Amino acid sequence: MMKFTELPLSAALQQKLAANNFETTTQIQEAAIPHGLAGRDLVGTAQTGTGKTLAFLIPIIEQLSACPAPGVQALILVPTRELAMQVADQFDMIRTSKLKPAAQVIGGLSEKKQLTDLRAGAQVVVATPGRLEDYLRRRLVNLSAVKTVVLDEADRMLDMGFLPAIRRIMGVVPRQRHTMCFSATLEASVAGLVNEYTNKPERIAFGNVLKPSETVELHAFELTGMEKGDVLRQLLYQEKGQTLVFARTKRGTERLAKQLVRDGFSAAMIHGDRSQSQRSGALAGFQDGKYQVLVATDVAARGIHIDDVAHVINYDLPSIAEDFIHRVGRTGRAGNGGRATTLVAGAEVIELRRMEKILKLRIERKQLDETKRVQSKAKNTLQTRTITRLPGEVFV
Repeated sequence: MMKFTELPLSAALQQKLAANNFETTTQIQEAAIPHGLAGRDLVGTAQTGTGKTLAFLIPIIEQLSACPAPGVQALILVPTRELAMQVADQFDMIRTSKLKPAAQVIGGLSEKKQLTDLRAGAQVVVATPGRLEDYLRRRLVNLSAVKTVVLDEADRMLDMGFLPAIRRIMGVVPRQRHTMCFSATLEASVAGLVNEYTNKPERIAFGNVLKPSETVELHAFELTGMEKGDVLRQLLYQEKGQTLVFARTKRGTERLAKQLVRDGFSAAMIHGDRSQSQRSGALAGFQDGKYQVLVATDVAARGIHIDDVAHVINYDLPSIAEDFIHRVGRTGRAGNGGRATTLVAGAEVIELRRMEKILKLRIERKQLDETKRVQSKAKNTLQTRTITRLPGEVFV
């Protein structure tokens, strides 16, 4: 891997990168940044956790700093509000003094604040397609000066039904522009989007995006339905690091998170019906170590960057086999080690085998006896554990 100091970047941007401890590029950064700096259209696929956000932010910052201009110059489209907030935060972290903070156009946050940032002259907008389409319809944003468009997590945006909104947005930005598209997969629908909105793009790909990182250990327990909760608790007692637990439904997420709190774990939850402040609070608390466990639907499987997740537990299997890879990708990021455990019971056993066949995986089965060895210790721990949740405390 090369050093960021080897890239042809301005002294101001180099200082910002160094100040934030960005020293060595990842593979996708090393490959993508030169194309981005040269203004060439780009299509990139890579496993999650490979650092693609910097791969498109660095060229945008370098170009805008060199040639500042009024109006929105760069548009970054992402599938979720959480990802939009994280991209905007990373932009603000490394932007040079010539650039204003990024404006966010997303649901769940104050529209007044978003409009204030736009009217203050933000050169970069980070948006979800649905909310940006609404702003365009109401003529609250002007995209006529856009020079660069980034489609981040393109496959996820299509999965979420954003294609009509993307078409409307791409129809109002200038035809002469620089376009970068990043996607975990390049299925037919994504390929169609790429062909329509890019011009002779450079193609970069790293690893098999339908395979988990080699640094992640994959395990599964085949259980009865009554055993799932006990095994989950025993796994959590053994884990010293942060654990992300996936449930399939919003109701299941609520029920499981509340039960874990009653069992003495510091747990929070996120799903699509939670308010933005609740979702942000849960993610921030999990990231900062306030919560040991985060229980989530697949809203957290993609497009959310959480550092240092030691263990991912699939309490329920995802509806789509591909989402298994994205869940597992929340651990073992940036070359670090991680563990992913899947709990299956009843018909889920057959579903897991089908998923292994689709993904061409072999997940090691563990016996329940391995967990029972710590059962007595877990019970003793539970009896002596101090529950810090205060009377009347509200879930984040």
